[in-house]
Amino acid sequence: MARMDLLRHLRFFVAVAEEGHFGRAASALHMTQPPLSQGLRRLEQDLGVDLVHRTRQGAVLTAAGARLLPRARLLVDDADRFHAEARRIAGARGAVRWGATTALPDTLVAGCAAALAASEPGTRVTTRSGGTAELIADVRAGLCDLAVVEHPALLEGVTAGPVIALPRRLVVPAGHRIASAEQPAFRMLAGLTLATAPRTANPPGHDTLIDLLRARGLEVDTVAAPDERAVLAAVAAGSSFGWSASPPTPVPGVAWVSIAPRETALRVRIVAGPGAETEAAVLDRVLLRERLR
Repeated sequence: MARMDLLRHLRFFVAVAEEGHFGRAASALHMTQPPLSQGLRRLEQDLGVDLVHRTRQGAVLTAAGARLLPRARLLVDDADRFHAEARRIAGARGAVRWGATTALPDTLVAGCAAALAASEPGTRVTTRSGGTAELIADVRAGLCDLAVVEHPALLEGVTAGPVIALPRRLVVPAGHRIASAEQPAFRMLAGLTLATAPRTANPPGHDTLIDLLRARGLEVDTVAAPDERAVLAAVAAGSSFGWSASPPTPVPGVAWVSIAPRETALRVRIVAGPGAETEAAVLDRVLLRERLR
């Protein structure tokens, strides 16, 4: 097995061990389940031991898997640190690597990137988009200098700034009764699915939203929509509702509704690694201006 394949397949093993389920591990790695299962099989064949028991409920570590998991985690973590250090040596000077949660609208992401570039002329700004958990892991590993992530989230190992609440509106299929209601209520959304990022993108944030709806008398099924484009597409198809932090604009098949603005605001904060305090202050100013619009 090639060395880079070994690292890739060790990531599969660690993800399956942590999630206890092949499907959830594939989602966490942003891939489909078949190649993950095949890669883990190949790793087991190369090592000559079974690492997990495959059951109907998920995946359970074998005795050998339990003994090898700590070493696998060390190898994966060391590889991440190696890549981060190599990138710093290769040209981190004069460069800013930042990330934005997929919940941020495109115009705000562009505004943040422009502000970072303008703060120090000649700086090369690299932007990536992803789920909150993934971005925090990248900052912790040194793969990103800083990121705008959703709140609440697990913040171990990073420095986090204050929470900033950005306006967000409910989006529903055009013609839905809640769009014309004088007093819109969450229970009116019964029968629609919630289009939102997968729970693996940020478990605390996902659970907070579900709990809010449940407290308002609405039990919902969810459909995965990793970004605002996917949310709007699901809503326009007529079977889902969701939230958008973009200003209301004409979108075929979509109506915009203001409901419980304080409770449903998009709460974000900046997480940063060592030495990114100046860049974090730049993004803070952009987000604070957006909060006031």
